[in-house]
Amino acid sequence: MDVNGTVAEGFEPVRDVFARNFEALGDRGAAVAVYRDGRKVVDLWAGTRDIDGTEPWRHGTAQVVRSATKGVAAAVPLLLHQRGELDLDAPVAEYWPEFKARGKEHVLVRHVLNHRAGLPVIDRPLTPEQALDPLKGPEAVAAQAPVWEPGTDHGYHALTYGWMLDELVRRVSGLGAGEWIAREIAGPLGAEFWLGLPAREEEAGRTGRVGRVEGPEPAGGLRARPKRSVTEAYEDPGSLTRRAFAAITPFPDQNAPAYRASALPATNGIATADGLARVYAAMVGEVDGVRLFDPATVELARAEESAGPDRVLVVNTRFGLGYMLHGSASPFLGAGSFGHPGRGGSLGFADPGTGIAFGYVTNGFRKTVTADPRAQALVLVRAVRAAL
Repeated sequence: MDVNGTVAEGFEPVRDVFARNFEALGDRGAAVAVYRDGRKVVDLWAGTRDIDGTEPWRHGTAQVVRSATKGVAAAVPLLLHQRGELDLDAPVAEYWPEFKARGKEHVLVRHVLNHRAGLPVIDRPLTPEQALDPLKGPEAVAAQAPVWEPGTDHGYHALTYGWMLDELVRRVSGLGAGEWIAREIAGPLGAEFWLGLPAREEEAGRTGRVGRVEGPEPAGGLRARPKRSVTEAYEDPGSLTRRAFAAITPFPDQNAPAYRASALPATNGIATADGLARVYAAMVGEVDGVRLFDPATVELARAEESAGPDRVLVVNTRFGLGYMLHGSASPFLGAGSFGHPGRGGSLGFADPGTGIAFGYVTNGFRKTVTADPRAQALVLVRAVRAAL
């Protein structure tokens, strides 16, 4: 596999393991970028732009990053809080009065971000057409009763997280999360990240087609087979797990222009590897004169808010405010790291202690929900750690 791009001195092992992802772990097309203290030290890409095509992946090829979207979207409420416009400990209904229906008066903004709102499911899943309407998802969540007492437990809000975040941002700022990201984050940074792909980018054909890919399981580290309880949760139509991921049924075609043009802050961000890494780099330091988070906001992002058995994912998870934290379900660089994987492979995170920011995008989605062996502890992240 021909690997294109550059690595700084000392980061050569990242290139080696990135190439092995194609040889041993089934990657078809992918890119990885790493910043250290605001300077890019890894910028690599290889394979094909489309999962089902032959056109080569080029510098600037972008892909749907699924739930890695959540980490960039989480920056919006944290920045609104940093600016004094959003109180994390206020009831959601203070900003969004319709939300308080059916026992949600005491759901706090904080609970939305730390997955403790008790709202991972909706009783009537949205159709694909409804899901692309920015009003329908928030309306459905506002009408939903919590499935546990808000604040008392945690469980991954796979899709509902995005609708709650988007409506909060809209009520506070007058902009949807995608518009806010474009104006206040991606634009000033020059970062290739979109929540709602503009027509000009769609027409330029820079976004590849994504799809499922199979690959051999690694020999060690992450379990090749999930625990029986996890398997049963995904197979049971009545489980919180299945219902959370089925909040849109059937799921939209992720390669359709209408889907890529919409803004679902939980799942349909489009980014280059550099775009993901660049945003995270600006969360923990300065990038070309732009810094997003002040030190207090960095601490909010990486401080543990939820930990232990996850009522939806049925494994132990750790969350800060909008971010997954380093742990068995999301192995990042170390104890202070925060970020978010995307179901099937993509990943973005920052590690304030080392000044590292990491982005990996792929067109080949595997069965993984959280830790994917290509990007995380077994391969690329381990190589980054060894280079420090």
